[in-house]
Amino acid sequence: MTATTKRSQDELKALAEAGAAELGWDASAQEVIGWVARNFAVEATAVACSMADAVLPALVADQLPGVDVLFLDTGYHFPETYATRNEVAENLRVRIVDVTPKQTVAEQDAAEGKDLFSRDPGRCCALRKVEPLHASLAGYELWFTGVRRDEAPTRSSTPLVTWDEKNGLVKVNPVAPWSFEALVQYSEDNLLPVNPLLAQGYPSIGCAPCTRPVAPGEDPRAGRWSGTDKTECGLHV
Repeated sequence: MTATTKRSQDELKALAEAGAAELGWDASAQEVIGWVARNFAVEATAVACSMADAVLPALVADQLPGVDVLFLDTGYHFPETYATRNEVAENLRVRIVDVTPKQTVAEQDAAEGKDLFSRDPGRCCALRKVEPLHASLAGYELWFTGVRRDEAPTRSSTPLVTWDEKNGLVKVNPVAPWSFEALVQYSEDNLLPVNPLLAQGYPSIGCAPCTRPVAPGEDPRAGRWSGTDKTECGLHV
């Protein structure tokens, strides 16, 4: 959903800097979302959700009911992920926006060769995640993500509020300080929809061909693009 009048990038950058200064390093998720609710219209905000859980959409919807939740429908998701997406749509006060690539999987196979994800996962992610999200975010002033600092060394310095230069809007990470255990506990306490794969050894859930269960003690994101040097899909770098 496009904001009626989108503020200039200079104005949005200034807001991001002000928010980062006000909220610091470890404000609560509710405080972070409250800052957003005071400074941005619900129509100007979006929540990116992988449908591993529904904690972030639920937190945001408490203060910004009706917020758009962007689901990157790559065409490669587990059935459990699609089922969780439908549960979120049915049970939370949000509007699901399915973000799809320009090409179907079959069209991409014809253009790039079958199973691009196994030969060039970076390009596959660019075509099926990064480019569609970038196009979708153009209508918003701010997006929320569920990135947490404990997920990987590459995410350990994630701020609560920052300026997203690549996409040209404010980026907010309300659960950055949370642990995986805290996320699961909040979900259980509030009876939120949850992807059943989380309980089956998948602490980080991506596309089915590129995601495996994680062994006890392994890095939570070790199951993503296992056997390659790839650690991020490109959405947050």
